[in-house]
Amino acid sequence: MTTLWIFIALFVLVSLVLIWFPHFRQQKMLQTEEAGVRKETNLELFNTRLAFLEKELDEELLDQVEFDALKKELEVSLLQDMKQGEDESLVNKIKPKGLLWPVAMSVVILGLSGYFYGTLGAYAKLDQPEPASPHAGMDADQIMQQRLQMMEAQAKAEPENSQLLFSLGHMYISASQYNDAIKAFDQAIELVGTHAELLGPKATAMYYRANQQMTPAITAIVEQALALDPEDPSTLLLVGMDAFFTANYQTAIDAWQTILDSERKDVDRSAIINAIDSAKMRMGAETGEMPNDAAHANVEAVAKTVNVEVSVSDELLKQVGSTDMLFIFARNTEGPKVPLAAVKVSAKSLPTTITLDDTTSMGGDVKLSGAKNVEIIAVLSKHGTVKPQSGDLQGRLASVKVGDTAQLIIDTQVN
Repeated sequence: MTTLWIFIALFVLVSLVLIWFPHFRQQKMLQTEEAGVRKETNLELFNTRLAFLEKELDEELLDQVEFDALKKELEVSLLQDMKQGEDESLVNKIKPKGLLWPVAMSVVILGLSGYFYGTLGAYAKLDQPEPASPHAGMDADQIMQQRLQMMEAQAKAEPENSQLLFSLGHMYISASQYNDAIKAFDQAIELVGTHAELLGPKATAMYYRANQQMTPAITAIVEQALALDPEDPSTLLLVGMDAFFTANYQTAIDAWQTILDSERKDVDRSAIINAIDSAKMRMGAETGEMPNDAAHANVEAVAKTVNVEVSVSDELLKQVGSTDMLFIFARNTEGPKVPLAAVKVSAKSLPTTITLDDTTSMGGDVKLSGAKNVEIIAVLSKHGTVKPQSGDLQGRLASVKVGDTAQLIIDTQVN
């Protein structure tokens, strides 16, 4: 708005100068020219009359006394004419002529300025409050649920949109609604046929529904997907993740390396490279040897990992059920409270050590490796959802530096 005001002010100023300066200059030139012509005419008349008197003096038609009297009278008349010309020039200067054109142009310039301000300046909206953000006052779970509801409504309106069903299935996985995710992928398969890019996400949803256990049914779908496309990234990510969690690090490295070698453009290569480095480090730690091509990961991979030793307080230990699920996720201590990484395991594994890094990211451009400090939250859920509900157990660490190892005790019951 300030820039617009400056532009309008400069526009009006320059325009008025261009209109009025020539007008006043022309008036001054006319006045000067008029005064010069009048003065020249008076002098010519004076000289003509004086020559006539001098001729009459020579012809002795006038004596010297009469000549001097008439000459003096002629000089007085010349002075009076000169004075009268100056007075008329002064009157013309006070009352300039031809004002209609510059006045009309000035009105046009001011009108255009007002039009520009009215159309470009949007002055009528200055007193209107800024529109509120549709996600104002909502946490990450509420935002996800809102987006999920919108996508569900769109899917009902477009039941034959396979791409929409594919995206809806991934959204269901992010919301831990695995049965709905499997159903969405099955509907997409019915529309477009059996493809590896649909089987891989379906197997991933089944894997999480089975508490991150590779069942025979999931293995069959994985084998079917890889038979259709040996380089399918979603299927290979699942294979690598399961191998990593079961300490089969070489299998994980091979699966993730296959994704990199495929040179696909739709994968986060930096996250996969970090995951491979992390697997190489752990494999080296178990064998006591560091692979040659993973030597650089000694500092880099550790700096992008948070290890959390999770346990339950003695007071709440009896309330842990065998079917409970443990959710561990990290959020940046600065900026939006969006989960950077999350892991879901069975409560049977407690106490346990959870590793959070870019391989456990929630998707999107925001990664754990891009944060300096994170907040760690653990939810021991009896309802199978990450959002704490009445009866669930919870623990929290306000700030943990990325690269450190922290101890988290679940010591709070949600009312």
